[in-house]
Amino acid sequence: MQFYLATSFIFPRSLRLRLFALCFVATHLPLIGYISWGMATGRIALAEFLLLLTATLIGTIMALMGIGALLSPIHALADTLRSDSPEAPVLPEVGDVIRTLYAGVHRAATSTRAQMEELQVAAHEDPLTGIANRRGLLAQIDELPTEKRQGCIAIIDIDHFKQVNDRLGHDEGDRVLRDFATRLSAQIRRIDMVARWGGEEFAVFFQNCIEDEASWSLARLAEQIREHPLGDVDGRPITFSAGICRWKGEEMDEVLRLADQALYEAKANGRNQLRRARPERTAA
Repeated sequence: MQFYLATSFIFPRSLRLRLFALCFVATHLPLIGYISWGMATGRIALAEFLLLLTATLIGTIMALMGIGALLSPIHALADTLRSDSPEAPVLPEVGDVIRTLYAGVHRAATSTRAQMEELQVAAHEDPLTGIANRRGLLAQIDELPTEKRQGCIAIIDIDHFKQVNDRLGHDEGDRVLRDFATRLSAQIRRIDMVARWGGEEFAVFFQNCIEDEASWSLARLAEQIREHPLGDVDGRPITFSAGICRWKGEEMDEVLRLADQALYEAKANGRNQLRRARPERTAA
């Protein structure tokens, strides 16, 4: 380590060139010694000098090429890590320090990449239901091209969900959430996006559709739940309410606020119903 630090002034940004420089000096020591001896004694022979010079140059070139080849796995690994590519060249099991270093760095990089991917999934996926969470849905919408950033936003709330937890227990409450998420996901189109918005609330982005289409989709879900209830509390089937707002590409926060307001009106008027944001509020 001390030698590494002591020689860091030589090509400080390139280990390859630093090794080349040290190799060049080391291979020329015999020639330098011969010249020094010859100058001191006056006995330099031209043929011997040329032979030693030629041998030194050939040895230098071979050493430089060898060092470059030996360092190539490290440079290949560095290039792979910089490009975020999951594939890296495989080295044979030779057991030397380069192989050990290469394997260690590759394992660390692979582990780090896997952890980052897991964190990315965890940050955008609801662990209970397996669908996107609020952040995940907004991220998916943000990735859409401009022409697809329109349609309808629905905010959905399971009615009297607190009573489900209080009367039936949290395990049953979790089961209801998972079951509802599954049915909601199965009801929407493949281009639509669904998320657990928080607690017992869910959100759906109906891409490129009008409010009638979004309402029909949720009405079919309500009919299915009436025929095959999620469960019941004190003999009352579990239902849901929803607020729907048309989105024409304006600020998402305002559309979400209007959809949430429509949901509030649905709940205030008896629950188990769909409400649309008022036309005057969504007028462009």
